[in-house]
Amino acid sequence: MNDVPSAEVVQKAVLLAGRAPSLHNSQPWQWFFDGTTLRLFAARERSLPGTDATGRQLILGCGIAVGHLRAALAAAGWRAGVAWLPDPNRREHLATVRFAPSAVVTDADRDRADAIVRRRTDRLPFAAPENWNDFETVLRSIIAPAEAAIDVLPEDSRRKLAHASRLTAELRRYDSGYQAELQWWTGHVVDRTGIPATALTTAEEQARVPVGRTLPATTRASRRTEQIADRSVLVALSTDTDSAEDVLRCGQALSTLLLEATVAGYATCPLTHLVESSRSRAIIRELVGGTAQPQVLVRIGSAPEGGAEPEPTPRLPLSEILRIEAPRT
Repeated sequence: MNDVPSAEVVQKAVLLAGRAPSLHNSQPWQWFFDGTTLRLFAARERSLPGTDATGRQLILGCGIAVGHLRAALAAAGWRAGVAWLPDPNRREHLATVRFAPSAVVTDADRDRADAIVRRRTDRLPFAAPENWNDFETVLRSIIAPAEAAIDVLPEDSRRKLAHASRLTAELRRYDSGYQAELQWWTGHVVDRTGIPATALTTAEEQARVPVGRTLPATTRASRRTEQIADRSVLVALSTDTDSAEDVLRCGQALSTLLLEATVAGYATCPLTHLVESSRSRAIIRELVGGTAQPQVLVRIGSAPEGGAEPEPTPRLPLSEILRIEAPRT
């Protein structure tokens, strides 16, 4: 067997990696393949500085894409070794991936790769996830502490979380840069980026998810006939620092969480607005304790029966996120 996957395998894996969630579906990644290694660069032209002033969410999204890539390669019979930030003189060069053949492809590998195309960001209320304790045990066993610390927030934290969400919205109410990006990236699709109108929720539905980001409300009918209060479990992923490497590793952990939750039949919704403001982030830091730096929260639950699944959001074509280069010498 060759030591490097074929271009077709790499292309398919990069295309699946492009299904990773990112801030307002901005897809801020660019891959380069030279026949031996695969390199990931941040696509700063798809950044949102008004929303993500620190750039953490751009880096987090790229880390999720690496996690999705590794899942796709594992199902194709390849292990991916990742060197984070390999070039100190090029900050945009986030990772270099090298390959080795796998001894075996497990059913779990296939399940996780299959979950990539099924996963959706669902902004509607969820019922409580069934068999959560068993899932949490598994989750903690497959996410390494070096990637991210996992905190399942207690039920009595919901009031503080709702306060943090409201505070974030109020602090951003007169922020023209933030509001311009919100209007540009949500409710319609531009060049296969952005959040389509079909993914938005009504004002009444947003009120039943008090921890969610305030987005433009849709006037369309609800996708679900059963109207419930949100009873999702809220999970925080945190890192020791805000360094780019720590945030990339956290993104990889978030990929694992989202895909495993999808395999388990849960609905998910990442929440990053709660850590965009230093004041709301301080509330989350108090809830997780210690000196950890919270990077993202995730709502996990069971979608009520009887409703339509959210449509898949569009993604950039392979030609826009992968460039094939001549072999490097």
